[in-house]
Amino acid sequence: MASATLPTPMDDNQMSRIDPAPATINTGPRDSDLLLEVRDLKTYFHLDEGTVRAVDGVSFTIHRGRTLGIVGESGCGKSVTAQSILRIVPRPGRIVSGEILYHRRRSTSNGTTTDETIDLARLDPQGREIRSIRGNEIAYIFQEPMASLSPVHTIAHQIIETIRLHQRVDYDEARARAIEVCRRVGLPKPHETIDRYAHQLSGGQRQRAVIALALACRPSLLIADEPTTALDVTTEAQILALMKELQQEYGMAIQFITHNLGVIAEMADDVVVMYLGKQVEQAPVDDIFFNPRHPYTRALLRSIPKLGRKTRERLESIRGMVPDPYSIPKGCAFHTRCPFYLREKCADPQYIAVGPNHWARCNRAMELDG
Repeated sequence: MASATLPTPMDDNQMSRIDPAPATINTGPRDSDLLLEVRDLKTYFHLDEGTVRAVDGVSFTIHRGRTLGIVGESGCGKSVTAQSILRIVPRPGRIVSGEILYHRRRSTSNGTTTDETIDLARLDPQGREIRSIRGNEIAYIFQEPMASLSPVHTIAHQIIETIRLHQRVDYDEARARAIEVCRRVGLPKPHETIDRYAHQLSGGQRQRAVIALALACRPSLLIADEPTTALDVTTEAQILALMKELQQEYGMAIQFITHNLGVIAEMADDVVVMYLGKQVEQAPVDDIFFNPRHPYTRALLRSIPKLGRKTRERLESIRGMVPDPYSIPKGCAFHTRCPFYLREKCADPQYIAVGPNHWARCNRAMELDG
């Protein structure tokens, strides 16, 4: 694949001068259930060693009340994609191009609703508008609860602060809401537990506290970044069931990031498979499992343990190693590990439709056995 010319990155002074107003745009008639559109998003890290294209042209949509699963190996760009949506990409990473269109729905004083579209990619990461959205309308569950909870503040302090930051309520009402959301996520004795510190809770209780913190303002979109990785399987099953129950109750959309295809089968309606910063396949969850069209997706599925497999039979693994992010191979980035690679056909992989709402970045997708 030919190397693209990189846009000149903005310095901090330029970033601070971004005017949030032009980010509010009118895109005309649209699907009323459409919540978020990511269009050709590119987020790069410009380092002394070279440029890491952490997210390199990703596009997808999220609809209200549905769950989009994003799956792939470590380092494929899943978390950076989510961080880009909330504009919390760590330095020196920055969005260099693309759109993140958030379709906001607001209630007016006369009981009607108004719609507006905001391009989150154009907002100042430290500006008032993105800060009013972050944690309020779009919430984030981080992978490690001990890293996302303050060690020197109680759970109550953190949830109450979030509620009062975004909603005009007094302390007593904010505390009552905090206790209710903790009760709703299954924390035992929420009146007492809420006044504890993170280190005084078990792993499952900490994860529930993080979910309570994310749901305190009833967001339209919940981004869950591998929220069950550090939990035992019993607690994991409880957390997944809780998230599905709360999704139905609040009507929110979920972007679920994981490397666990078993969790994807349980949680997702639609799936994006990523590899080295690009989406290589996108489809409804049933098509991903029963009709995968990209060799990478097939390889991921073959590595899952299956009931009935002989105990002495080895699990299949994806051959080779993930390429160096500083020197991604030209053409198909997966070709160094792909058993179906043909130089004459795979030099310039196209993102093609291979079925209803099903796309794959592979020129041989329609030739492979179903």
